Amino acid sequence: MSTIRRRLGWLLVGLSLALHLLTVYCFARQPDHFAAFTVLPIWLWGGIGLASSCVAFYFLRVPLSLIMTGVWSVTLLVGSDEARVLANFARSPLMPGAAGTENGKPLLRVMTLNCAVFRYGSPAADIALWQPDVVLLQDAFPYQVKQIADVLYSGHGDYREHLTNGIVTRGKILREIRNPNQRSQQVTIQLPDGRTMEVVNVHLDTAATDLRFWNRATWAAHRSKRVLRRNELTLVQQILEQTTAFRDTPILLGGDFNAPANDMVHRQLDRDFVDAFARAGMGWGNTFQRRFPILRIDLLYATRQLVSVRSKTVTTRHSDHRMVIADFLMN
Repeated sequence: MSTIRRRLGWLLVGLSLALHLLTVYCFARQPDHFAAFTVLPIWLWGGIGLASSCVAFYFLRVPLSLIMTGVWSVTLLVGSDEARVLANFARSPLMPGAAGTENGKPLLRVMTLNCAVFRYGSPAADIALWQPDVVLLQDAFPYQVKQIADVLYSGHGDYREHLTNGIVTRGKILREIRNPNQRSQQVTIQLPDGRTMEVVNVHLDTAATDLRFWNRATWAAHRSKRVLRRNELTLVQQILEQTTAFRDTPILLGGDFNAPANDMVHRQLDRDFVDAFARAGMGWGNTFQRRFPILRIDLLYATRQLVSVRSKTVTTRHSDHRMVIADFLMN
């Protein structure tokens, strides 16, 4: 009996090691063929690996299984998107109401929310509680975008809608660029204090949701969807660079990427943009699904002229996504 238990223990350690190598490779390199694997959070695969090594310790009682447990723990601490904000615990929390100031300078409050076409009711009141200066909306029909604008600014703000996207602002929209083949939109906003900035609202292609990993079609669907979203974002970036003095203009880019924060599509933005929540977020940053959010697919990015000083996600009962809110200091 002891021989069987020992062999089973070694088998579990071997499986934990193999899963660790596969996980590190897939999340570090993000190969398209393994997009279905990385659509799930790294801590889910890590939980399986940790469970295997812990059970192996029960059978083996030797240090090797404890070493694998330690290796998994370090990997999850370093590789988990949720752990990136642990260093922000000392930041002051983001509170409802006006954004206020930071070091005597006014802050710009920005929000993004997938409205789920008001299937759960209007989120306008929940948005208004935070008194944002700019709001990016996805899955909202034109009349719903107008409704939110009216609730927020009582006719004194401005808004633009495109297909099922919308941008609402306290300021004035001077220019709009629409992509006829996508839901993404780009506008130039003049804030009440006269400063101008470029805002891009994206809603990339719908994610594949099939998790039947034994089915070859599942892997193909996730791969093709990732490639499509990458191409969509590439076109958004090209239009932005062609229509804006890119290096000198404050730019906000956000929305529903339909891809977790570790996905390859986000790496396209690393050179020019900073993830507001990763830099200054506090708490649980995942946004989908609202009741049990395990994926951070709604994000706000900004160029170096806009520095995120605090950010958080907020639950609303009127969407299956959580709202992302960030306060920026404009340099």
